[in-house]
Amino acid sequence: MPEALWLQATLGGVFGLLVGSFLNVVIHRLPKMMERQWAEECAELAGRPAEPQPPFNLMVPRSRCPHCGHQIRWHENIPVLSWLALRGKCSSCGTPISPRYPAVELVTGALFAWCAWRWGWTPAAAAWCLFAAVLVALTLIDWDTTLLPDDLTLPLLWAGLIASALGWTQVPLPQAVWGAVAGYLSLWGVYWAFKLATGKEGMGYGDFKLFAALGAWFGWPALVPIILMASVIGAVVGIGMKMARSLREGGVVPFGPFLSMAGLTAMIFSPSAILRVVGL
Repeated sequence: MPEALWLQATLGGVFGLLVGSFLNVVIHRLPKMMERQWAEECAELAGRPAEPQPPFNLMVPRSRCPHCGHQIRWHENIPVLSWLALRGKCSSCGTPISPRYPAVELVTGALFAWCAWRWGWTPAAAAWCLFAAVLVALTLIDWDTTLLPDDLTLPLLWAGLIASALGWTQVPLPQAVWGAVAGYLSLWGVYWAFKLATGKEGMGYGDFKLFAALGAWFGWPALVPIILMASVIGAVVGIGMKMARSLREGGVVPFGPFLSMAGLTAMIFSPSAILRVVGL
């Protein structure tokens, strides 16, 4: 690899580590922010004032240990390195810190490094870094809560259309637009067919919006390989969890994480490579 590419990939990876640290905040706080908003809306509909609460968003308050309330100092918040230096424990109370935090940082760093190596320091690289970061956040939010926030899926959809219009994704704008339309309507149709046949909801509306966003980024021809890969991964994971008796209450396995994994795979290897993997 030429020296310039090594430098671009390294700097992209370092920036990705920093973004990954912020994604950990998004993954933890965004669902709680949504719950607060829902509580306020319910109080408004009921004609009663919402209970006053201290400010809570992606910036305020500063990060603290959820066990003892110790405020995280700057040198305890360096991606990956701080977790290693602290040996995965709170410096105040010794409560273990989940290894998922450095894992998110490392995965995001690796994805950003790949984007910088693949596209260099270009608007296309920035667009695909944004794409990767949002999918990482959506994967874990949906896995934890079975929610795919509109605050992430809808901007991702619009970003895909804008990136296509500006020529950053090499997907013609008509393919991107019809990809978004087909992505949404295809899962919407599956949802209603399943509901009419069984009386149950097989997926949520967030899945429709996420698949529409993937259609905007890759174009309508990529939808078949993406949904095939997501379905295969989801089936394997679901069967494994059932055999291990680790399914959550109601046997729900969110589909969003598998759509996100398929989207990231398409970004790295191309949608046509997915078809070769599944043997089509």
